[in-house]
Amino acid sequence: MQPKILVSRAIFPDVIARLAEYFDVEANDGDEVWSEAQFEQRLSDKHGALIFGEPVGAAALARAPLLRVVSNMAVGYNNFDLEAFSRHGVVGTNTPDVVTESTADFAWALMMSAARRVAESDRMVRTGAWQRWSYDLLLGQDLHGKTLGVLGMGRIGQAVARRAAGFSMRVLYHNRSRADQAIETRLNAAWVGKDDLLRMSDHLILVLPLTPESRHTIGARELGLMKPTATLTNIARGGIVDDAALVAALAEGQIAGAGLDVFEGEPRLNSAFLKLDNVVLTPHNAPGSEATRRAMANLAADNLIAALGFGPHAFRPANAVNPEVLDRKPASVAINSWPVPN
Repeated sequence: MQPKILVSRAIFPDVIARLAEYFDVEANDGDEVWSEAQFEQRLSDKHGALIFGEPVGAAALARAPLLRVVSNMAVGYNNFDLEAFSRHGVVGTNTPDVVTESTADFAWALMMSAARRVAESDRMVRTGAWQRWSYDLLLGQDLHGKTLGVLGMGRIGQAVARRAAGFSMRVLYHNRSRADQAIETRLNAAWVGKDDLLRMSDHLILVLPLTPESRHTIGARELGLMKPTATLTNIARGGIVDDAALVAALAEGQIAGAGLDVFEGEPRLNSAFLKLDNVVLTPHNAPGSEATRRAMANLAADNLIAALGFGPHAFRPANAVNPEVLDRKPASVAINSWPVPN
């Protein structure tokens, strides 16, 4: 009997076909949005799941005694209760690396749009409000020769910083731990304290994971430290920024503009953003090129296939976020002989 897996949202048909070579697949081809109870019910008899950010916590795991892997098609995995995963012997995986370059591209697209008021310009043309030239028509902020601030210097942060050379920008960054000297040299980037980063950056990009410690890393105090000509771009996670504080800062002109791909409580968002001209809003789509989205889907499938004991990396998925669980599984046995956890 083939192991049973759940694919919780619609995905490329060729990826479903790949998975069907190994598994009995329950696929959400209609792309329905399930309630928490519906999702947990479908998960309850599965050995594995490929999901798209749905929360998986202790209650869901308790209802799924056969579950051995949850493959998240995302870089972040704050939707996982990792303590519960490890307690139940379930490995969680994610899809890092493949999103790096596309996400960095999009960060620059958002930053440039906010700085040069591209979205406002588009609306002006579409609505017929553009009638003539004037010296102060939609004046924005330059990028070339300015200071780029990067908060979070992991893979994506480094890719963002690397692009600054083409704009002759000074690069400053802050990270919990300072990058190796070789990385700083390659990126021509200098570490500074967080408050100094906020004060000195002309354009600040947030590229850090959401954790209890990083929630509201940017709030009213931090926004108050930024230049009135500065822009803020968030491609990281909703919750890193206090959205209410950002709305106030934008409305009061504390900063010049913002580009946001993520929001607190998304897909819901603070409706006050919709009344502001100086913010560019996109639907959590930074890695959304076709090539990258396909790479994410196939990597998520690879993780699932390996974790359930198939392929050249059987029982050793490359992107386990709680790898200590892997050592509890006997790598020489088939999935249907794994003991059911208590």
